[in-house]
Formats: sequence, structure tokens, C-alpha cells
Amino acid sequence: MPGKKLPSTIRRSPKKAQDTYSETLKSAVKEYGDGERAHRTALASLKHSFEKVGDHWEKKFQKGPSDKKAAGGRSTKAKSAEGVDANASKDHLVKVAKRLGIKGRTTMKKPQLVTAIKKANRTTSAKSLRKK
Repeated sequence: MPGKKLPSTIRRSPKKAQDTYSETLKSAVKEYGDGERAHRTALASLKHSFEKVGDHWEKKFQKGPSDKKAAGGRSTKAKSAEGVDANASKDHLVKVAKRLGIKGRTTMKKPQLVTAIKKANRTTSAKSLRKK
């Protein structure tokens, strides 16, 4: 694979997620060169079919943009949800929050759930990196 090896969260993910990232990266490197833009393109492609849960990526129930940033493209000023499927239903987000052990999830509004899941994902990913 061009540039560097797969990011650790993608290495801990299903083969389909790894393949999606790798194949998009190969194509993006041909188009943009082996730099940040190619890697961001590959990650954007991954987010279309997968969502970040803890320290890995899981297949989404429904394909599509995961947040306003993904829907708006490169020129949008919207913030990324860091792989959380912010467009998913509140029920789905509550289930993800439960799996991540987030307290108070049933009383949170959807934006609060997205923020809590992002924080839990970052914490879980950091713990996984420290285990090495």
C-alpha cells in the first residue's frame, strides 16, 4: 500500500473495511499523490459504509454520508463526527453508547450522544494503542 500501513483502527476492523480503505487509497494516490488528501479521501470512503465503534470500524446498517461534513464535501465548514454515524437514528446511537458503556445515554439528545460516542471512541482507541 502506498505511503504508510493501515491506521490501527482500520487494522482492527473487518477485512471489508480494510479493503475499502486500501482500494480507495490506491486510487486517490494516483489522483492526488501520496499525501494527506489521499488518506482523507480513503477515510471518507470508509465512513460511507462503516462507522467507528470504540477502537474499530463496523459495517453501517445503511450506506450514506455519516455526518454533515461527509454530506457537504471538501468545501463545507461543517465539523466531522469522527466516524460516528451522526445521521443514524437516536435508537441506534443509544445502542452504540450502551456497547461503549456510556452512562446517561437514555436521557441524552442526539447531538449529546454523538459527542459522547466520539469521546468514548477516542478513549478506547488510545487504550488500544497503549496496549502495544
